[in-house]
Amino acid sequence: MVFHPPVAIVAKAGDAGKYKVGLPAWNMVLRGFMSGAFIAMGGALATVCSTGIAYAALTPAQVAAGVSAPIAGGFASAGMTQLVLGAVFPVGLIITVLTGAELFTGDAMLAPMAAFIHKISWAQVLTLWVLVYIGNLIGSLVWAYIMSNGPFVSFDAAGVATITAFGTRAIAIAGAKTSYVGMMGMWSAFLKGIGCNWLVNLGIMLGICADDLIGKFFGIWFPIMAFVSSGLEHSIANMYFIPAGIMTAAVTHTTTTVTWMNMWTSNLIPVTLGNIVGGMFFVGVVYWVAFRKEIAALK
Repeated sequence: MVFHPPVAIVAKAGDAGKYKVGLPAWNMVLRGFMSGAFIAMGGALATVCSTGIAYAALTPAQVAAGVSAPIAGGFASAGMTQLVLGAVFPVGLIITVLTGAELFTGDAMLAPMAAFIHKISWAQVLTLWVLVYIGNLIGSLVWAYIMSNGPFVSFDAAGVATITAFGTRAIAIAGAKTSYVGMMGMWSAFLKGIGCNWLVNLGIMLGICADDLIGKFFGIWFPIMAFVSSGLEHSIANMYFIPAGIMTAAVTHTTTTVTWMNMWTSNLIPVTLGNIVGGMFFVGVVYWVAFRKEIAALK
């Protein structure tokens, strides 16, 4: 299995960022649309696969003893639910990286890396971020619509929708993701955004590290599995998770506290800012500072 040394990975990340900021505006949006849909596909798969993995409240003594709650057909736990979510969600980023789509959270690291190495303008970086973010949002909403009017509901002959178990799960996920309230809630969402994109961009770096398909697959899969299983927050994934819950509730006339407004105020705004910090500073800046002398020697 061929892999590149760390200094080469950082240099290649800068080269990738330079290429991305040079794309025409329409192409940034189009590729962003593609990735938004791909990430949403992973989110939808995670929703379906984690449906029915339930656990009951345990006493402190039971928790200390490592007891799991019984469910139909066996045992499960909160950690097991997260593991299932994390195991299947990475398909979206794997497709994004291997097919050349554009993801805002990856560009939060790659574009600044290009600015550090190739001295491109920060206006180019911001343009890429804004256009890809818009494209990601459109793609996520399209897939949310497909799922909320497809697998998450069941229509009778009269066209009346009944929510499925998958739809109930989708609404529950949306509710959990908009539960950040108050200053400390926003701080928690922001920190989860940092942790998420720190791992996401380490996954992208590992994907750059390998030249073969299997190496890229596993390089991306493990960090993404880690961020999802750890309960961290990804702004583009949430562009799918929250609208999917809102749309499913609207189609089935299910009561929910989730709205288009609190999607932004209670999640996307603090999470997006955290994603920028996690990608740009904790990966981009750190690796640029660590390897800038070696990169200069490569030129």
